Amino acid sequence: MIHRLGELWQHTPPAFWLVLAACAYFAVMAVRLTVIDVRHHLLPNRIVFPSYAVAGVLLLAAAAFAGAGSVQGSAGPVAGLGFQPVLRVVAGAAILWLFYFILRLVYPPGMGFGDVKLAGVLGMYLGYLGWGHLFAGTFLAFLLGGLWSVALLAARRGTLKSSIPFGPFMLAGAAAAMLLPA
Repeated sequence: MIHRLGELWQHTPPAFWLVLAACAYFAVMAVRLTVIDVRHHLLPNRIVFPSYAVAGVLLLAAAAFAGAGSVQGSAGPVAGLGFQPVLRVVAGAAILWLFYFILRLVYPPGMGFGDVKLAGVLGMYLGYLGWGHLFAGTFLAFLLGGLWSVALLAARRGTLKSSIPFGPFMLAGAAAAMLLPA
């Protein structure tokens, strides 16, 4: 996301400010959801559902500005994107939501429905950046969650039946992927 911000600042300043606002919202949302999920094993709808609207409006508007800028013929790395980012935001949300929904369907005790709902929001952010970021964010969430679980087992602080909140790992994986270059 950092690299994308630099490109947007040079070529499409309105999109820069929209993405910066989306990043700030993500940071606040991630901290709130992490604290709540660690304490209560819950990702509240009162935070997740508005996040669809906020992230959707900010990222879709940024994608539209960047796409409109490329249609007008601006030069640089953002040029030529057209409206692909708009489609990736929507498709990223749908793909990640569906992936987590299938995981929930296959093994309900392993995944809460709050995680499924959060996946759609994270899919918007990662989809905005690209398919590689969507994959990386998802992979990192499971990697971090798995490493945490192994650490709990090794420290004898948990068992194979222990329940861990997965939302913080989803958020951390998405945040880490957002820092990767384009």
